Amino acid sequence: MTSRVIPVAPFTLTVFGATGDLSRRKLIPALFHRDLDGQLPDEATIIGVSRRPMSDEEFRSFARQALNDHIPASELQGPEVERFLTRLSYVAVDADADSGWSELASRVVAAGDRIPVYYLATAPHLFGPICDRLGKYGLAEQGRVVIEKPIGKDLKSAIALNEQVGRIFPEERVYRIDHYLGKETVQNLMALRFANALFEPLWNNAHIDHVQITVAEALGVEERAGYYDTAGAMRDMVQNHILQLLCLVAMEPPSSLDADAVRDEKLKVLRALKPIDDHNMASVTVRGQYRAGASAGGAVPGYLEELGSSTSQTETFVAVKAELENWRWAGVPFYLRTGKRLASRVSEIVVGFRPVPHSVFGDTVGAIEPNRLVIRLQPDEGVKLWLMIKDPGPGGIRLTHVPLDMSFAKAFKVRNPDAYERLILDVVRGNQTLFMRRDEVEAAWKWVDPILESWRNAKEPPRPYTAGTWGPSAAIALIERDGRTWLEDGA
Repeated sequence: MTSRVIPVAPFTLTVFGATGDLSRRKLIPALFHRDLDGQLPDEATIIGVSRRPMSDEEFRSFARQALNDHIPASELQGPEVERFLTRLSYVAVDADADSGWSELASRVVAAGDRIPVYYLATAPHLFGPICDRLGKYGLAEQGRVVIEKPIGKDLKSAIALNEQVGRIFPEERVYRIDHYLGKETVQNLMALRFANALFEPLWNNAHIDHVQITVAEALGVEERAGYYDTAGAMRDMVQNHILQLLCLVAMEPPSSLDADAVRDEKLKVLRALKPIDDHNMASVTVRGQYRAGASAGGAVPGYLEELGSSTSQTETFVAVKAELENWRWAGVPFYLRTGKRLASRVSEIVVGFRPVPHSVFGDTVGAIEPNRLVIRLQPDEGVKLWLMIKDPGPGGIRLTHVPLDMSFAKAFKVRNPDAYERLILDVVRGNQTLFMRRDEVEAAWKWVDPILESWRNAKEPPRPYTAGTWGPSAAIALIERDGRTWLEDGA
């Protein structure tokens, strides 16, 4: 099956932090895959930037190793590897000083009339200084800048960071990336809702009982322990990834797929979130921290052991019962859950429909389970629609609950592109639909900040949970006291 793609204009992509983990694991492999599929124009060039002194050839060797580590060997056999590597060059630059900036400017200017894109794969405290020097050296004009999370650690710092970047780059040329929005299944959520007559008439509180959004990781914090202890699960996952997923589930149909039309509707969702603060925090939130346990068939340490500390109040698990104060969703709870060292790696959205109002089948057919739509983001992207059908065979009607199951990999027989492949080229195309606008980021922090403050005020430590489980028992109680239960692994 051949996919239709929108061509991109020639561009020069400058990656700050080019020798870092994000570049090695995600950006370099993503760009190679787009080149392998013929989507990079011949004139496209990639400039790696970092503080470390390195020649062009040394950077190409670094990139080659990244490809070997993260791309199947079967895709590295042809001339495409060398073609891709010749696009790469490198400049050593000090983000906090003027060293290297003149050479970078000359490289970008020498690239000619191409779209300049600056990807800041660095620590957030460098976003402002890098943008200032891009402006100082004449590199910001017509340029587009991509920034990664975390965008602030609270509302105040997010506003300050946005203002720093905004002094140099106008909002229409700022791309705040959330790789979850680039996942194939997330975009298929839009297609399911707005390209089919089946779902949208039922997408409201008259027919939907509740929604669950789970982003679970089997791994611990490991080498990210230092960063993670300053962030925690609420800042690291809920404020961005999970709230963005909630927005796509709950938003009103936009007038078009124009970037601002979509983001206007997402903003309305964020502003409709019922506040959580000191008076209701204990009843609608749970925070936890993993202890030593077992994962992937072996013993694993607890969070404190990985951190190398005897104490920490940082949460590695969060469960929240969120509600939207609007007509479409009044009375429908959104159960949000994320954590490290959980039973398995899975990200999914479960839309639970209301039960049938009356059963005509009597008591002998078995329980009639409500329909549910399961949208799996990882590890195996796909969609399941659970229905009641008759169990085959004679002897009367017996009902059973089975899924209509579509795996993207099986249905389309193609490699599922990584989210970064789509998002990087969307920047070049100038399409901001899958990127967060400034007011979205700040609206999310306005909801999250009072939760964080109420946790600080309560002065209660995170609830412990054993690594390899689904989190603290209080998270189970959070949903079960409403007569519902968490659904795992597409069940």
